[in-house]
Amino acid sequence: MKEKKIICGFSKLSKEQKLQLIAEHFENPDESVNELKSFLHSDQNKQQLFDDFSENTITNFYFPYGIAPNFIIDGKVYHVPMVIEESSVVAAASKSAKFWSDRGGFHTEVISTTKIGQVHFIWKGNTDKLKTLMPDLKDRLLDRTRYITHNMRNRGGGILDIELIDKSNEIQDYFQLKVSFETVDSMGANFINTCLEEFTSELKDFFMDSPFFTGEERNCEVIMAILSNYTPDCLVKSSIECPVSALGTFDENMTAEKFAWKFEKAVQIAKVDTNRATTHNKGIFNGIDAVALATGNDFRAIEACGHTYAAKDGKYRSLTDINLENGMFRYSLTVPLSLGTVGGLTALHPIAKKSLELLGNPGAEELMRIAATVGLANNFGAIKSLVTKGIQKGHMKMHLLNILNQFEATDPEKEQAKLFFEDEKVSYNSVETFLKNMREPAIAKKAMLANKE
Repeated sequence: MKEKKIICGFSKLSKEQKLQLIAEHFENPDESVNELKSFLHSDQNKQQLFDDFSENTITNFYFPYGIAPNFIIDGKVYHVPMVIEESSVVAAASKSAKFWSDRGGFHTEVISTTKIGQVHFIWKGNTDKLKTLMPDLKDRLLDRTRYITHNMRNRGGGILDIELIDKSNEIQDYFQLKVSFETVDSMGANFINTCLEEFTSELKDFFMDSPFFTGEERNCEVIMAILSNYTPDCLVKSSIECPVSALGTFDENMTAEKFAWKFEKAVQIAKVDTNRATTHNKGIFNGIDAVALATGNDFRAIEACGHTYAAKDGKYRSLTDINLENGMFRYSLTVPLSLGTVGGLTALHPIAKKSLELLGNPGAEELMRIAATVGLANNFGAIKSLVTKGIQKGHMKMHLLNILNQFEATDPEKEQAKLFFEDEKVSYNSVETFLKNMREPAIAKKAMLANKE
């Protein structure tokens, strides 16, 4: 294998040149190039589209695109697309959707849709004077960006408010403009950042032009202007409820009442124990991220925001709440979700567009409701397994095919394995042993025939 060295001008090379250069770092360069090329799209126009999504692309990385059917959300049926590599996630979402379809479905509420951007600046001056002049500054900032916000305002969005935040007690002379936005069906990152960068110029001009500032008060050093991915005022709630007695029975030793009690304790533990809360919330984002990916949304921003929100009171906690009063099982998820259905990747990626079409071409608020519901469904399914039969049995059953593929099992071997492990625990070792026992007689028979010849 070739020793790795610094590559200069990599981005200026053609795709073929990039491939050949990177292939030199594999044990079998020609084989590696062929394998990487096998994942390129046969349609050159579509491949060019994918190439343009990112930098230095040499091939495509495939993820499974699955469907979790039969979600009833606010009385409407959805078959939800999910993009994820973890085999049990789509299955868990589907099972929860079916379970709750017989118990009234999921109910949602969009609490708010406000997004945030910030201009961070250093300024040495009289804070009270600046606070007094804020109405004038607001007017100038809004006027400066009116040409940018025109179309957004026509759609019912735009800049909602501009606040002065004094952080000089934490960092000397540090202030920020905290700007609230409504971006309607767009995730709005480019719109927000464009407005904020225009603010930086107007802010500097304001200090220079105003007769109320003198000396060093006229100087403002803008550090940066950028949206915040923390959107605690862009909230959606999804919930499920039914009488405890309607939950059914789970085995001969667990009644509906016992299940509800154990479920409640599991959620309470996630409220007080950070270790458990992290895994609890990860299960929520299994579902949310899969919907975000399928619809061309930024799952990284969604996760960062959700985890920050989970720690908003100074301790990282569960994002869900449970109530078992008056014989009712009520379970809910409240989560900040900044999603878009127009612009960006949602308008460019052909499968993202198909995902939105499958969902009925929802607006951003409807997509928030759907994504939050799938997150709650995955979380419910995980806890249901944990407090009953345990999560590993079902998870490893779903993982069986992955293990078989690692051992390069043939189709007949896979079919035999599926039958064998219907009532057996799945593990890497148990699958290896099963295949070894299957293959040894065949190998021995082949050797015996060879000896006879």
